[in-house]
Amino acid sequence: MVGPYRGLFDKPGVKGFVLAGFVGRMPMSMLGIGIVLLVSALTESYATAGAVAATMNISFAVAAPLSGRLVDRFGQSRVIVPFTVVNGLALAALMLCAGLGLPEWTLYASGLLIGATSLSLGSMVRARWSTIHGGSAKLHTAFAFESVADEVIFVTGPALVTVLATSVNPFAGLIVALVCMVAGSMALAAQRRTQPPVQEVRSAGGTPILIPGVALLAAVYLALGSVFGSVDLITVAFAEEHGVKGASGFLLASFAGGSMVSGLWFGSRTWRISLRGRFVRALCVFLVGLLPIAFIGDARVMAVALFVAGLAISPTLITGFSLTERLVPPSLLTEGMAWISTSIGFGVAVGAWAGGRLTEAFGASNAYVFALCAAFVAVVVGLGGSGLLRLPEAPSPAKS
Repeated sequence: MVGPYRGLFDKPGVKGFVLAGFVGRMPMSMLGIGIVLLVSALTESYATAGAVAATMNISFAVAAPLSGRLVDRFGQSRVIVPFTVVNGLALAALMLCAGLGLPEWTLYASGLLIGATSLSLGSMVRARWSTIHGGSAKLHTAFAFESVADEVIFVTGPALVTVLATSVNPFAGLIVALVCMVAGSMALAAQRRTQPPVQEVRSAGGTPILIPGVALLAAVYLALGSVFGSVDLITVAFAEEHGVKGASGFLLASFAGGSMVSGLWFGSRTWRISLRGRFVRALCVFLVGLLPIAFIGDARVMAVALFVAGLAISPTLITGFSLTERLVPPSLLTEGMAWISTSIGFGVAVGAWAGGRLTEAFGASNAYVFALCAAFVAVVVGLGGSGLLRLPEAPSPAKS
């Protein structure tokens, strides 16, 4: 399993941008649950907590492709620095507004600004990998590694922020997220040697979302994001209902842990199945693995079920980003990657909002049905439109 990963980091500067990107991406797994824990603790309302988290994610979903286009046009370093400064100030403002008990609208306003200035660092790191290993089998392995890195973040982030918020202080988790965001983003901005060169955009009005295959992927990831967002919030409520709220982060870590394990395995294999075939199969496996969670009433059994359900996440993300890299022209690569991230972010927002409402109305276990429905939609859309993902012009790099 380790063999394909050997030599991946040998080129100059690779280790630097990988480490910086990892640290800078830590908040993506910490902000949502950190905001839910903080706001629900201060307002005693999961609906409000979910709505604030949804506001942040919707804002990110709208803004990410725009910031991605700025990155493609002006370069990563010139965009990262100002966005990071404003994002840090917005997160500090959210904590201040919550702590001082200011009107509820201030939470939404600061959440809106946090989302609008959050950068898709994962897209930027993958764009760097595409520049270094584009067209080779190493790119499949690199994308697999990044998916595993994402899952390590989603394993450690929720657990860390939950322990800090419940054992130290409700603000502690978000403070750590703020430090990671600033340190990692600024370090990535300093890695100028490996950033993709700015390329001329021949069509000023062109956007990757108008490419049919990319639009299909965006629709699928919108539904999958709804699964992720609803599971995050509902699982916190599920743990509280069963008297183990402090374990909510570890339950979510189980979900991401399954994805981390499968990502390592998936990236180490040489596949004969096409990218399109791998993508639709992973979607179906995800739906099947998710089915049991609506019927479980024990936190320990839920941890196992979430781990199993998570096994299909990394293969779905790896193939999705690989398909995007093949479908999008180089001059729009970061924006193309950002459309995938923004679709997930928008879905997370919908899922967090719906999960909060349904949890308060019907209880956590019943609310999991929403996640199952969203996964079913992802499978239907993915299978129905899979013809748009055919890549007849060249074999998948993973085959070489």
